Amino acid sequence: MNSLPFDRRAFLAQAGGGLGLVALASLLEGDAARTCTAAAETGAKPNPLAPQKPHFAARAKRVIWLFMHGGPSHVDLFDPKPDLVKYAGAPLPDSFGMVMTRRDVAKNPLLAPIEPFRPRGRSGIEISDFLPHLAECADELCVIRSLHGDSVNHPQSVYQMNTGSILMGKPSVGAWVTFGLGTENSDLPAFVVMLDSGPGIKGGPPAWGSGFLPAVFQGTPMRATGSPILHLAPQSEIRPVQQRRTLDLVQRMNRDHLATRTGDDELAARIESYELAYRMQSAAPDLVDIKQESAETLSLYGIDEKETRDFGTRCLLARRMVERGVRFVQLYSGDTNGWDAHNDVAQNHGEYCRRTDKPIAGLLKDLRRRGLLDETLVIWAGEFGRMPMSEQGKGRDHNPWGYSAWLAGGGVKPGTTYGATDPIGLRAAENKVHIRDFHATLLHLLGIDHTRLTVLRHGLEEKLTTAEEAHVVKDILA
Repeated sequence: MNSLPFDRRAFLAQAGGGLGLVALASLLEGDAARTCTAAAETGAKPNPLAPQKPHFAARAKRVIWLFMHGGPSHVDLFDPKPDLVKYAGAPLPDSFGMVMTRRDVAKNPLLAPIEPFRPRGRSGIEISDFLPHLAECADELCVIRSLHGDSVNHPQSVYQMNTGSILMGKPSVGAWVTFGLGTENSDLPAFVVMLDSGPGIKGGPPAWGSGFLPAVFQGTPMRATGSPILHLAPQSEIRPVQQRRTLDLVQRMNRDHLATRTGDDELAARIESYELAYRMQSAAPDLVDIKQESAETLSLYGIDEKETRDFGTRCLLARRMVERGVRFVQLYSGDTNGWDAHNDVAQNHGEYCRRTDKPIAGLLKDLRRRGLLDETLVIWAGEFGRMPMSEQGKGRDHNPWGYSAWLAGGGVKPGTTYGATDPIGLRAAENKVHIRDFHATLLHLLGIDHTRLTVLRHGLEEKLTTAEEAHVVKDILA
């Protein structure tokens, strides 16, 4: 357990003179450093992002989270329901306990899956025809069909899937992971976020924020083209030697000041973030230079096709990041509305599946052939699923009570399914997996005991799975 005493006012009063001299440092500014997760004190200069030993042997070293924003329909993608086909057009039976008026029942009958499901690969996992490329990777997938959460609204559900709480302001999973494990590349952020084009997601930046953890652990938004990180490059009239001398002066003054303040982890963390931001000026542009990749690789990700180019580029960059030691990468598919198929599932999911299916399959295949998949945990999930009943004739409403996600690599059982929803896909029914259990399992695969990754805040021990006791889903571990 770590204690994080925040005293921003004192810090600004004593160190503020050096903060304004290097604007690029604001990218990864750290308000505090934290004690290593089980590491002994070495007496070395504190670095909040230094690599840390896990609590026990890890199956995965890094994470790529493919977040399908808006709520993809499990009953149209990964959770086949013969009864939904059989009773399509009929009202929801009273036995399912949904409080609906007669008008609602008549207006919102059960809606059959839009595309047929078929057994895929040697494992026979049934996957919809919406995803023909991913279907080729069925034997790599561990599909959880009994995930459930606590909110029907987008922002709260986005927060819960990302932070464990429906309330805004808690640290994200990526922040907790980098807090616990640090990074393997001192020249790049430990936690990178790549958004879809558009105005952003519902819930916004708190979904990848650091909450009450130091800001150095928050996700760093990175763009797939152009300048990868805004405000990182210095002004054109400033020569590299000038910038280096300015930074050296600031750092020398700050270290002299630190020498008089034994144990001031806040100032030490800021000194480290200055250097990281400087190193990133050369590392980040090289990272996004995909011209180094072969034509075959670009085609594998769909970068040679207009519809898949954007998400394919981000998937390829995710592979390049984990190759270089970035700990946690999160890719969002879908802007403000995204997969939110209220009006027409066929149109909405048809579009988003075409954009993402080939790139995601390409990512899995590329990770496998490069020997990266076994130590990289790939996650596919949205904030909730969708109802088995129709909405506006051809759409579906939100469903947080039972939906699907899948994992690949990183120590999970490949070619398997776990849990089940009820016969029409309305609620989790067998081997239920709450989001807190999902998070506990992700941390376990990374060698982290979720009960030990904690900080003391306002006298309370805080953790990712704070709300109630969570359980690792051991049956999906390889």
